[in-house]
Amino acid sequence: MSFVWLKHYMPRSLYARAVLILLLPVVFLQLVVTVLFLTRHFEDVTQQMTDTVARELRLVLSIIGGAPDRGSIGTAVIQSASQLAITVVPVTRAQVPQEQMREWYDFSGRVIVRRLPSQIPQIISIDLTENRRVHVYAETRYGPAKISFDRRRISAANPHQLFVNMLFFGGLITVIAILYLRNQLRPIKRLARAAEAFGRGRHEPYSPAGAVEVRAAGNAFLDMRTRIERQIEQRTLMLSGVSHDLRTPLTRMRLSLSMLEDDERQLLEQDVDDMQDMLDAFLNFVKTAGEGETEPVDPHELVESAVESARRAGRNVKLMPSEGDGTGTVTLNRLAMRRALDNLISNAVRYGAMAEVSVLFTEKTLRIRVEDDGPGIPEDRRVEATRPFTRLDPARNQDKGGGVGLGLAIATDIARAHGGVLRLSSSVRLGGLRADIVIAR
Repeated sequence: MSFVWLKHYMPRSLYARAVLILLLPVVFLQLVVTVLFLTRHFEDVTQQMTDTVARELRLVLSIIGGAPDRGSIGTAVIQSASQLAITVVPVTRAQVPQEQMREWYDFSGRVIVRRLPSQIPQIISIDLTENRRVHVYAETRYGPAKISFDRRRISAANPHQLFVNMLFFGGLITVIAILYLRNQLRPIKRLARAAEAFGRGRHEPYSPAGAVEVRAAGNAFLDMRTRIERQIEQRTLMLSGVSHDLRTPLTRMRLSLSMLEDDERQLLEQDVDDMQDMLDAFLNFVKTAGEGETEPVDPHELVESAVESARRAGRNVKLMPSEGDGTGTVTLNRLAMRRALDNLISNAVRYGAMAEVSVLFTEKTLRIRVEDDGPGIPEDRRVEATRPFTRLDPARNQDKGGGVGLGLAIATDIARAHGGVLRLSSSVRLGGLRADIVIAR
């Protein structure tokens, strides 16, 4: 049997689901106990008490039948059966209720109005609207009479006490269980926050706590975070060392080339410059989001400074009006995000004549968009374009500057380090490539 449809009605959070799992058995148990008590114990007791009262009422009716006249009915009952504590008052036909009277929540009254008339045919109507008294209207030889007695003689006293106790203690135990459950789920939330912060490039202090299983998951997370940080550090140190070691021979090559004739030197110097650019690109790719610390950043100011720097470098970049109603700052790695934005702008002006940069800032989302009027990237090759060292020669113009295929890969890694994503699509306005860095606040 499939319960897929039930997922649409289940709460999302673990805490809400745990509370639901806790409450459902309690509520179900109380309903079962209530039904069993009403149908088995409560109704059976009320029936037995009703049968006892029925015998007393038959005695009272026989006393009324032996009274000398209508006015002496009450006196005759008191003289003959005073120990029953039953009063009898003659009434007119107009004073007799036309139907059985009880409150909707009077469960014992339902048994009384059904069983008592079946025991005594002379009963015309029963009035149970008073909490402490029962009024039975019966037909006698002198006309209708109202027979009154204490309600406690025909139904259990304070029958609601069981329900009140069930609700009170059930609610009290539920509250205690919920408080304890919150305390048990708190380590899981701390682990989730630490993992989310690490995924966004932040190092949040975390120490395992809670149950054994939660501690095991926390220790596994710490081990994983340590290994990843050590691997990133080793990779950065290795390539930084390679970059440092290669700069010296490149410098010697430049000095040697300066001794050659101009015709021979030009092409070789271009090769050396290309090697230097490749080396810098490798180093930038290794750094990605690992350089600097996260801090509150105004996204509009960050984009404006990047566009202004590109303009000073002679690039045709236009800053579009901002969108969205978001205010304040976003926690970002300023250096890494600036590097990703510079790479996207460089790619846009390298393979197109112009680029446009815009910002969408809302209460939940930050989107930085860079569009160009170049040849774009085919839809079936956009995933491949974000991989390191990928150069899409048919899709991009390679005559406007060489590259090693790391620009989009660096932007993708930086977006992921901030818990976001880099989306590539076609620009509707310019006809080229549209690159969006989307980060949830």
